[in-house]
Amino acid sequence: MELTLQQPLENKSEQLSFQARHIGPSSNEIQQMLEFLGCSTLDELINKTVPQGIRLSGSLKLPEAKTEYAALATLKEIASKNQVFRSFIGMGYYDCITPPVIQRNILENPGWYTAYTPYQPEIAQGRLEALLNFQTMIIDLTGLEIANASLLDEATAAAEAMSMSYGVCKSKANSYFVSQDCHPQTIDVLQTRANPLGIKIVVGDHQTFDFSEPIFGAILQYPATDGTIHDYRAFVEKAHAEGALVTVAADPLSLTLLTPPGEFGADIAIGSTQRFGIPLGYGGPHAAYFATKEEYKRQVPGRIVGVSKDVRGKPALRLALQTREQHIRREKATSNICTAQVLLAVMAGMYAVYHGSSGLRKIAENIHQMTVRLAEGLKQLGYSILNESFFDTLHVNLGERSLEEIKAACEAQRINIRIFNSSSIGISLDETTTEKDLIDLWKIFSGKNDLPFTLEELVSQPPLSPSPFLPLIRTTSYLTHPIFNNYHSETELLRYLHRLETKDLSLTTSMIPLGSCTMKLNATSELMPVSWAEFAKIHPFAPQSQTRGYKILFQQLEEWLAEITGFAGISLQPNAGSQGEYAGLLAIRRYHESRGEGHRDVCLIPQSAHGTNPASAVMCGMKVVGVACDSEGNIDLDNLKAKAEKHGKELSALMVTYPSTHGVFEEQIQEICAVIHANGAQVYMDGANMNAQVGLCRPGDIGADVCHLNLHKTFCIPHGGGGPGMGPIGVASHLVPFLPGHVVLGTGDWELGIGNKKEISQRLGAVSAAPWGSASILVISWMYIAMMGADGLTEATKVAILNANYIARKLEGYYPVLYKGKNNLVAHECILDLRSLKKSASIEIDDIAKRLMDYGFHAPTVSWPVAGTIMVEPTESESKEELDRFCDALIAIRQEIAEIESGKMDIRDNVLKNAPHTAESLIVDEWKHPYSREQAAYPAPWTREHKFWPSVGRIDAAFGDRNFVCSCLPMDVY
Repeated sequence: MELTLQQPLENKSEQLSFQARHIGPSSNEIQQMLEFLGCSTLDELINKTVPQGIRLSGSLKLPEAKTEYAALATLKEIASKNQVFRSFIGMGYYDCITPPVIQRNILENPGWYTAYTPYQPEIAQGRLEALLNFQTMIIDLTGLEIANASLLDEATAAAEAMSMSYGVCKSKANSYFVSQDCHPQTIDVLQTRANPLGIKIVVGDHQTFDFSEPIFGAILQYPATDGTIHDYRAFVEKAHAEGALVTVAADPLSLTLLTPPGEFGADIAIGSTQRFGIPLGYGGPHAAYFATKEEYKRQVPGRIVGVSKDVRGKPALRLALQTREQHIRREKATSNICTAQVLLAVMAGMYAVYHGSSGLRKIAENIHQMTVRLAEGLKQLGYSILNESFFDTLHVNLGERSLEEIKAACEAQRINIRIFNSSSIGISLDETTTEKDLIDLWKIFSGKNDLPFTLEELVSQPPLSPSPFLPLIRTTSYLTHPIFNNYHSETELLRYLHRLETKDLSLTTSMIPLGSCTMKLNATSELMPVSWAEFAKIHPFAPQSQTRGYKILFQQLEEWLAEITGFAGISLQPNAGSQGEYAGLLAIRRYHESRGEGHRDVCLIPQSAHGTNPASAVMCGMKVVGVACDSEGNIDLDNLKAKAEKHGKELSALMVTYPSTHGVFEEQIQEICAVIHANGAQVYMDGANMNAQVGLCRPGDIGADVCHLNLHKTFCIPHGGGGPGMGPIGVASHLVPFLPGHVVLGTGDWELGIGNKKEISQRLGAVSAAPWGSASILVISWMYIAMMGADGLTEATKVAILNANYIARKLEGYYPVLYKGKNNLVAHECILDLRSLKKSASIEIDDIAKRLMDYGFHAPTVSWPVAGTIMVEPTESESKEELDRFCDALIAIRQEIAEIESGKMDIRDNVLKNAPHTAESLIVDEWKHPYSREQAAYPAPWTREHKFWPSVGRIDAAFGDRNFVCSCLPMDVY
């Protein structure tokens, strides 16, 4: 039988177009929604919504859109230009083995990577438990009392430790001691963070530092960057006698063999869990950890998962101590950290669950024994080892041997080592190291193929126990909880992971309409390249000759983002939106200093701003002055002018979000920017709402001088349950010289950011541990832009605005839409006002949020930016059918509230007050509520077809804060 095609398929056909896969509504659905809004075309809607004065006059100049297949093929060709060498560089980054069961079922599983930060804990118990495992692992390994749920990377965790020490130390010292044995990227980030805060960094030798200069804190590396294992006990005692807090940056795998920091007096321990099964990824993303004493629990940066209970007394988890959140504390926040590295922390925690304490110890012992053998062989070859103690890293004196000879021999063997200087190098081993690797290394250093010894001769004697090279042997147990001892077979771990996954509502279940969060499609084709070895297995400090593929990727992505934003330069280094804010404000600060106006330190911030904005400004040494908003939710222009004129000579910047956090395009945005510029200051635009701008207008054209982009929102990097993210910044030409640099790569033969041919001596230091932040996930945004093209990106923005207006119009008869722009239209999100319901029916906003779970939905953003409201952002990826389901759920809930208002339903015992309803709550023998079990659990037709069950009832957050526990409970509690 001959098969013939009636119509040949072409790459430009709608069937092969990624745009049609990414945008949820069909063309027919788009037309139906437009008719509902009284518009004929999408362009008519956009013309009524977006101010004409800021509209782009033409299309974005981007490459033509590619199909998924073509984009993957192009990216594969780019990836092939990277060379994957065996890495022995160390410096806090190690090759490792990601257990396939973890790679396939967490890293590559949308049930895990499309979830959001667990603000609604009843439908997030799975990842909360996984994070509790991570915290327990860190507490056990470090010997400290509490740990958070991860931070961005080791260097920024060190900076957070410095800031916390500065805040809690009772002395008036403003100097911070940094051991010269810390990793250089950590020292770089610490110096960047310290400068605007007026903190003096004292880099020195901990063995000779005499404390004559008062310090409020100190940080030590354990093991040191050159591999040495120092005994820090005497230093810690002296530091404590001076009233200083001591932070130890510790390799967590080494802590399976070495005395933990908590046992020799450390107040804080930080580090990276990258080697716990997380790929190198050219620098990230990786999960850092932060552990400390319980007395500092309210000063800990980031988030802590804590144990509480639900209404029926069942143990339940939630984010503890929420009052520390910068969204609430604003300029009084202890940190601007808004996200973490949840997906990577889950992986690291599960790595420990899979291997258990004995498995981790065996891995560590094998690495150490390999290192001992390597050292013995090098000594027989005539080399001296400069560090007498070590875990996995050797500092080798080259003696008479030429460094260039060693480098050439390494390249011939496709091996990378660390170069300390012209006479010494470093070699760090990891769990992937084999006996063949040792032989290859010996051959490099012997300069011959024939070695004067055999491996068998070196291993003929059993290793000494305890090892003479480990001076501080661990004697305490760790990972004794059953969670780390029950899942060592793949079958058991697979089922455990699946059990946790089914407890969480992700985008695999339903839309997540969180305002200001942009929970759009994270396409499979965008995620696939993250796991490619050409991107995943490269050390962040690998020679640049081996990373030409990454160079092409960065250059293209920077050019595309510059075109989309209208800026002259892009830095890809900030690895979170909060870091982007921080880097952007530092660039502004450095710009003023370069002009002799370093006294400019006032930052104007509207009352409606993201909570991270004032926190970031304070971190940059700025004074925050609030700007009022008018009754329509817009910035009060008169108030802005008055504040700008009052602080004119001290004015540094305005931080503004566009469209506003109230969900409208402010008509006066260009005038707002002009007012700031007229007073000698700069405009920082928060890019949280960039999903309403792409292809329609550009921050640089509007008048912004700098803007950060949330690639984990607008450009499709998944939220991962609370991280990873990326927050690159775009800047106008005059700010390009002040983009972040990096001490390890410098700025010599590879420029950091496009458009920076100018003088770069005034660059910032590093703001992240790696030069390009979480480099491996940049492939996701590259794929998205490559597959959408200019027309697709613009269409996506239009549909995002359409979907938001459709929801606002459909629900406004039931819930007032708080703010609207011109022509009674909203931008890409809308705020629904629920405040009257408290008076009419005693219904709180949480009651509606929890009742939505019974309908199978995650709540929108609650009580932000206005208390008593919900902010809804549907994105362009949701179909009309899904939008209608969500609206029908909220309409049905409004009818349930009406029954309370009329007296038909009890004001205290009703479906909202008792929500969410678990399966367990329905199978009680005697049902005592005045509504049926069916009404409780199956309130809508679609819930009968597919029911998502919350695993716990409503959680008592206050109980958890009063009884603070942030590690695994005994199994019998469950």
